[in-house]
Formats: sequence, C-alpha cells, structure tokens
Amino acid sequence: MGAVTDDEVIRKRLLIDGDGAGDDRRINVLLKSFIKWSNSTSTPEEGNIQYQRMLGTLSQCDFSMGKTLLVYDMNLKEMENYEKIYKDIEQNLSTAHDKIAECKKEIQRAKRIRKNRQEYDALAKVIQQHPDRHETMKQLEALDKELQQLSRIKDNVEDKLELRKKQFHVLLSTIQELQQTLEIDEKSETDDTQESSMESGD
Repeated sequence: MGAVTDDEVIRKRLLIDGDGAGDDRRINVLLKSFIKWSNSTSTPEEGNIQYQRMLGTLSQCDFSMGKTLLVYDMNLKEMENYEKIYKDIEQNLSTAHDKIAECKKEIQRAKRIRKNRQEYDALAKVIQQHPDRHETMKQLEALDKELQQLSRIKDNVEDKLELRKKQFHVLLSTIQELQQTLEIDEKSETDDTQESSMESGD
C-alpha cells in the first residue's frame, strides 16, 4: 500500500475532529453510548432518552463534519485562487522581464542613433568649414591660370638664358681671337725691332 501523505492525514483528522472542538471525543462517547444502550436493560423511557441524546450527538458530529467539509472546500478554492494568482504573478514577471529586455534594446538603439547624429553633426561642421564645389572649382581655375603664366615666364627666362649663353660664347670667341691677334702683332713688332737693331750695328 502506498504511503499516506500529510494532506490525507490532515483531511481525515479534520473529518473526524471537525474544527478541533473535540468531535473525535464526541464520536468515541457516541460509540460507547451506543454499545451501552445496546446492552442496556433499562426501561424504554430511559432507553429513549439515551437514544435521543445519541441522535443529538450524532447531529452535532454531522454538522461539524459538514462545516469541516465546507471549510476544506473553501481552502481548496483558496489554494486554487492562490495558484492562479501565483501563475498571474509569474506571467506578469515574465512579461516585465520581456519589457525590460525590449527597453534595453531600445536604449541601445537610441544610444546608437545619438552617436550617429553626433558624428553627422561633427562631419557637417567640418564640411561647412571647407568651400563648396563651385568655389573650389573657381580656385582651381585661378591656380591653373597662374600656373600657365608661370610656365610661360619660365620658358621666356630659359630662352633669354640660352640667348645670353650664345652671346657669351661669341664674346669669349671674339676675345680669344682678339688676344691671338694682339699676340701676333706684339710678336711682329718685336721681330721688327730686333731686325732694326741688327741693321744699325752693321
């Protein structure tokens, strides 16, 4: 036979003892009275009085048992209600956890959006500090014109330098030729002087 649980023991005890007012003692007294009444040799009047007493005691026990059953049923309903409340609380806790998790995700998304917005604002400030495309193109065109002008000046300077080199080369050549001519003339004069001296001596 299976082990008797504590709930079954309590339930049987309540069914016997009612609300704890001594119904088990009443039943024991009723049982003893019934045995005594069954074996009694008293007069019918006395037997009837004992019988009525037993009926009264039995009625009290029946009333207590009915009240106990009502209390027991009420306790069962209360337990069912508590279980329902417990399940509702668990469901609410689960829902709250889900909402908290969703709120955390929303906070992370909001932080990410805020970070992106800050980066966008910083980039917009950097862009505003630089000229627009039209202004940049104008500056590039001006620089290109200036570069072309400098290139023409460079070519002119190089042409002039090349001309000066040629002129200098011609000048050097002329100087060399002149120097050679002077040396030849000087040598001729020296020879003429020597010849004149020799003729005078003779």
